[in-house]
Amino acid sequence: MPKKVLVVDDEPDVITFLTTLLRKNGYDVCEACDGVEGMKKVLEEKPDLVCLDLLMPEKTGLRMYREMRKDEQLKQVPVIMVTGIAVADPWDFKDFKKFISEHEHAVGRPDGYIEKPVDKDKFLKAVREVLGE
Repeated sequence: MPKKVLVVDDEPDVITFLTTLLRKNGYDVCEACDGVEGMKKVLEEKPDLVCLDLLMPEKTGLRMYREMRKDEQLKQVPVIMVTGIAVADPWDFKDFKKFISEHEHAVGRPDGYIEKPVDKDKFLKAVREVLGE
């Protein structure tokens, strides 16, 4: 049975790109357009992995991530953060990752990070690593 991946992003083009890429590589995919819908879907669909945009309306990806990590049913679901936050150099991105994992409201480090625009090979590699494939 294929692994199920939930893609949560407010950009329709990103959802289309990621869901198509995942389906072509044998994954079962479901999608949500913001953190509110994402929380509903993660509870209903019980995915093996969540690919989560950070900046979205209604409920940000960071807020959804925090809620997942505090929920007994969801805290073990792996999360790959997908971010469109532009950085000038890799050190800035490392500082951003540190902020995500050490911020006063943080509840642990996500399982992976992918920058937008998404490189398909890096994305699939991160998915496979997180899922232990």
